[in-house]
Amino acid sequence: MGICDVGLVIDLSSIKYTRVDPASRTVTVGGGCVWGDVDHATHVFGLATPSGIISTTGVGGLTLGGGVGHLTRKCGLSIDNLVSADVVLANGKFVKANADENPDLFWALRGGGGNFGVVTSFTFKLHPIDMIYGGPMLYELSDAADVMKWYRDFISGAPDDLNGFFAFLTVPPAPPFPEHLHMKKMCGVVWAYAGAQDKAEKTFEPIRAFKKPALDFVGPLPQPALQSMFDALYPPGLQWYWRADFVNELSDDAIAQHIPFAEALPTMHSTMHMYPIDAAASRVGKNDTAWNYRDAKWAQVIVGVDPDPANKDKIVSWTKSYYDAVHPYSAGGAYVNFLMGDEGEERVKKTYAGNYERLVSIKDKYDPDNFFRVNQNIKPSKK
Repeated sequence: MGICDVGLVIDLSSIKYTRVDPASRTVTVGGGCVWGDVDHATHVFGLATPSGIISTTGVGGLTLGGGVGHLTRKCGLSIDNLVSADVVLANGKFVKANADENPDLFWALRGGGGNFGVVTSFTFKLHPIDMIYGGPMLYELSDAADVMKWYRDFISGAPDDLNGFFAFLTVPPAPPFPEHLHMKKMCGVVWAYAGAQDKAEKTFEPIRAFKKPALDFVGPLPQPALQSMFDALYPPGLQWYWRADFVNELSDDAIAQHIPFAEALPTMHSTMHMYPIDAAASRVGKNDTAWNYRDAKWAQVIVGVDPDPANKDKIVSWTKSYYDAVHPYSAGGAYVNFLMGDEGEERVKKTYAGNYERLVSIKDKYDPDNFFRVNQNIKPSKK
């Protein structure tokens, strides 16, 4: 649960239900669900919808900001699979938002974050995805520049069925990781192939031919197994500090800026991820939803993370310095779910770019007094 200073926290955890319609391939989800609840309901029907990378993430927060994850390249963002939403507005009115009812609100909900109301129910399209072929491949940090250059070129030409996000990380000191890698700083790609399983090995031939990884945990597994693979690594209660950017091009110069910060990862939980947002996600028009950066290649996030509040300065300093070094190579805005509250109004405007003024007009209509403002705020015009 997230909390805020000088604000109201509404606990939706009791609105916890899922209803799958296998005939129409949709799932309706209560606003208090986490993605693990959705996976539990849909997987028995051999179906799935895009849902981030950690199953304890809340459905509402991830979806309203966009929804990037393992299935992005094949199925698009979570918002691209949202069919309908039930919303409680600032004035207490209960409305439905979809393509036919309150379509302006429906447009704004798909990427506009928590600016327009409290969503009590979501309905998503489902896809016939059951088993996937995926998991992490890790490489020596000394090979990071070569791995990033190869990954940059490979993923851009990969089939839609194949997703893989790049990461710098410290190997956790626990099974299933081998002891000789425990607490070692490494780089890697977490793969998710959601195509025909009899084509998986062939798809991975050029990946394994590039360079032998120090660890290869990629293989067939149920989709929810990959979705929950990192849950234990990021339990509730950790201290987090974020910085993020959209990235169009990962140049050699940008890669050179990344490497020193990978070598200086400040804590075991701290990391940098680059999530591909091309393929299916890029084929939605930049004005079709509030999410504007449909032509970007990656959503990049730098996170300083640690369980101990005493390490706050360490993780904040590393995150800010890393961001300052690589931001000049970015596309300008950032995935709204990765923005911190201290980044300012201009950063929010850059994130929505050409869609910002339309969002303001919808805010004027549905929340003119800016009741929903403890967020990446889209201010109504009179505020």
